[in-house]
Amino acid sequence: MALRWGIVSVGLISSDFTAVLQTLPRSEHQVVAVAARDLSRAKEFAQKHDIPKAYGSYEELAKDPNVEVAYVGTQHPQHKAAVMLCLAAGKAVLCEKPMGVNAAEVREMVTEARSRGLFLMEVRAEEAFQHLGNARTLRVALGQNLEETHPCSRGYRLGQAGVPCLDLGIYCVPKPEKISVMGRRPVIPLVESELLADILEEVRRAIGVTFPQDKH
Repeated sequence: MALRWGIVSVGLISSDFTAVLQTLPRSEHQVVAVAARDLSRAKEFAQKHDIPKAYGSYEELAKDPNVEVAYVGTQHPQHKAAVMLCLAAGKAVLCEKPMGVNAAEVREMVTEARSRGLFLMEVRAEEAFQHLGNARTLRVALGQNLEETHPCSRGYRLGQAGVPCLDLGIYCVPKPEKISVMGRRPVIPLVESELLADILEEVRRAIGVTFPQDKH
């Protein structure tokens, strides 16, 4: 019997995921429902991807007994709420990276999934790094327009937890021992953003990250 998927949020990443998922045999995987905070957008997404049910809230999708696995493709700050909602409804969950905006959120989600005996996984594309052999140093350059007027700028606004370490930059970081971060613009003082301070401090403790302002 096919695994039945529900798509939470209708942004570009959800559309890409759904399109790829639907290339698999229908006897194995089927997208049976989609939800957005705006029902009209959910219906538009459903029509585009030939999905039978569209919901105007994430709660409705979570309650749908026909959905077995929920794919969460919301903006970063909404990941935890959507994941916890789906877990509480007994759904297995595949969540876009980053699963949470800090380690505390991730621990809470993992604890909830384990307590309910449910599958929970973060979407990451790290398989390529498994074929690097015994590389000791890897230099990666990732170019992206970060101007606020750029269509992709939403992914780099601190209020949306879209700083590079949680967005595209994460693809350059498999399991490093140390990271050095540089930029042309002045570094934002950590005290100006509790979210950024939280993220950077966790990275510091985990892998010894260094930043330009450290070199005083």
